[in-house]
Amino acid sequence: MVWKKKKFWGVLIAVALLAYCVKDVTLSELQDLYQRLNLFFLIPAVVSSFAFVMLKGLRWRIIVEPQKKIPIFRSITLYSAGQVLNILMPALTGQLGRMILFAKKEGLSKTFVFSTIVLEILFDAITLVIFLLLTSLAFVFPSEYRSVSYIICAVTLLLLGLLYVLLHYQHKVEEFWKRRCRNRWPGFYIGVKKFIRSFSKGIEMLRSSQHLAGSILISLIFWAAHMFVVYFLFLSFGFGLPLAAAAAVMIINTLALMVPITPGNAGTFEVAVSTTLLAFDVARSDAVMFALALHLLDLLPIYLLGTLFLRTEKVSIEEIKTKHEDDSLLDKVTEDGVLVDQEETV
Repeated sequence: MVWKKKKFWGVLIAVALLAYCVKDVTLSELQDLYQRLNLFFLIPAVVSSFAFVMLKGLRWRIIVEPQKKIPIFRSITLYSAGQVLNILMPALTGQLGRMILFAKKEGLSKTFVFSTIVLEILFDAITLVIFLLLTSLAFVFPSEYRSVSYIICAVTLLLLGLLYVLLHYQHKVEEFWKRRCRNRWPGFYIGVKKFIRSFSKGIEMLRSSQHLAGSILISLIFWAAHMFVVYFLFLSFGFGLPLAAAAAVMIINTLALMVPITPGNAGTFEVAVSTTLLAFDVARSDAVMFALALHLLDLLPIYLLGTLFLRTEKVSIEEIKTKHEDDSLLDKVTEDGVLVDQEETV
């Protein structure tokens, strides 16, 4: 039944939140905003938005490079196609859709692709903490966001510790699970062993200072690019807010949308951005229209580049959606972490 599907409820929540955002916006306010709008600043905003998406694709290419070299343009369009799936598929199933797509098109094991996603989250968290520290010098964040930032710092440190242990003490980790599970739950032990060995291949790039530094540097650059998307949109709307305010909007929006609830974060994105702008004394109607414009700017390069890949490669989104329902990270993998499915190799 329709009402039992996650996507149905996600769309319903999105429509309700969007309706809440625009309910007080009047036609006269829209006309006034249009007259004040400076379209010239939309050009650098669009350029920065494309740079944001393309640099994210390049970072993924660097993460994958120790195992497989992917052409630059292909890595950008493939990554964008994965983001399209992440937007269209409900809740966190989009991440599994990305894994299926990357595995199918580049012959990588799903566990390996999963490890690259973990590294992306790690680098984003490190970069976000850096921007938080710098921006907090100019603004005092609300207490609820300060609490979330502390949690992010703690989780980032914990994740770094876990990856370090797995990278440097892989055999000891395997022995730990072997002693406790091999005799009692042999099937579970084999699954864990497969996962550990394949996952470890994905984080091998952490051993390379060159790849590690490059990934963090690109992360800083593309988050700075997104900050400039917000800032140039400020100038286009005539808000007169400083660059630090653009960073604050970017950070708070990222924190608020860490767990996707609606398709493409529709509604939740607009609520997060407009609420943040209200704290900077921006009129409610202007804040809502700014949030809608920023959301469109964020989605534009993803859909253009992602659709280009999906059409060129003749990939069916419906096929990916169907496949994710019965796919597993651990199936069809040998004890050495090698995927033996006909469609995938490491």
